[in-house]
Amino acid sequence: MTSLPATRRAFLAASGAAPLLAAAPALARPDGTPTATVTDDLARYIGFGNKQSGGAGDIACGEWLERELAASGFATQRQTFSVPWFEAEAADLTAGDARTTVWPQPIARTTPAEGLSGPLVRVDAAGRAARPLEGAIALVDLPFGRWSAMNWPGVKTPVDAAFAGGAAACVIVTNGPTGKVIALNTDGRKPLYDGPVALLAPEEAAPFFAAAAEGRAARLTLTGRGGRREAFNLVGRLDRGRGKWMVVSTPRSGWFTCAGERGGGIATWLHIARWAARALPHHDLAFVCNSGHEYLFLGAEELIHRVAPRPKETAFWLHLGANLAARDWHDTVGTSKPLPGTDSQRFLAVSPELVAPARKQFAGLAGLEAPYSTNQITAGELSNIVAAGYGPVAGVFGVHRYHHVAEDDERCVSADAVAQTALAFRDLLAAAVR
Repeated sequence: MTSLPATRRAFLAASGAAPLLAAAPALARPDGTPTATVTDDLARYIGFGNKQSGGAGDIACGEWLERELAASGFATQRQTFSVPWFEAEAADLTAGDARTTVWPQPIARTTPAEGLSGPLVRVDAAGRAARPLEGAIALVDLPFGRWSAMNWPGVKTPVDAAFAGGAAACVIVTNGPTGKVIALNTDGRKPLYDGPVALLAPEEAAPFFAAAAEGRAARLTLTGRGGRREAFNLVGRLDRGRGKWMVVSTPRSGWFTCAGERGGGIATWLHIARWAARALPHHDLAFVCNSGHEYLFLGAEELIHRVAPRPKETAFWLHLGANLAARDWHDTVGTSKPLPGTDSQRFLAVSPELVAPARKQFAGLAGLEAPYSTNQITAGELSNIVAAGYGPVAGVFGVHRYHHVAEDDERCVSADAVAQTALAFRDLLAAAVR
């Protein structure tokens, strides 16, 4: 699976295919975010390509952000840590005449070079197997959803059951809104299972469900090379000796290009960093950008416990997570089309005392206009931040249509929508630290 060319021209063309009906009035403010700046930042982020932690795109992106922070006066620091990596040589599933490419689930367990063969057995969402699983290749049929992680109960329950029943390997059909493989976040320290696990696109699954129904054998082949490599978190500080830190964080890594998943957060993070350096003279500033996100927030955990200002020294923490302002889509016969509007499956969670002002600040912004208290819900790295004792806090997280899909490219994000959302977060931050 590949993404479209990630150049500024391609991004502008994709944005022009479905422009917003009108830019928000806030964009015209003299101190507002110029859409052109957001466009450039989005195109630059998208242009780094694949963002897997510690890979070439992730490292180049981190280096770029480091230069941007330094240009705004921040002292920068890298915090290094170890992450897994794997490059597949063969990754396919065959059953009779049916053959398709699968995606090795990290941390990858490989098969022998000739593959691993066994009866193909369907396992449903509750973990019930259609036939005995001993020595089988389990075809795990997830329910329809916008999946994100291996530890979600909807994934973990049937996979646990399959291996407990004696399956030699699992192939997970990630049924979701695009028909494509949805990559799943996972533990970055050790493999979750002793046997190989692979992901299969729903649009390729029909012949394998037929083979499983007939009790036919299949062969799974997962070979390649891998190990561990170095990744880094980026920290930019403006220590003015005020004794009260304002922290803004965002992840940059992910399984694929991550245009809608991460691009909006990166562009907003950069805008707020440039603005805060001159507009918040009474606070010390820490802008942190984590790698290792796809390994169950491995980078964030390293940063929170080793590098970030302590909770008692922190006046406010804003976290810019996934799906800050990804596009919504229409489903049509044979294809799908991007819409001018923003995917509403984005969530705003704030400390309880900020719920009322956030409701006013984000009025009219799909999904964000109904903020939640962190006493009700947190997700992603915001959960780690709250659990570590930080507060007050605010954070956005979500799962857009192409979340964790290879086709999460420049079509999936609008500069206008990101700029509008960036202003709302900036104003929330200004009010919170007054």
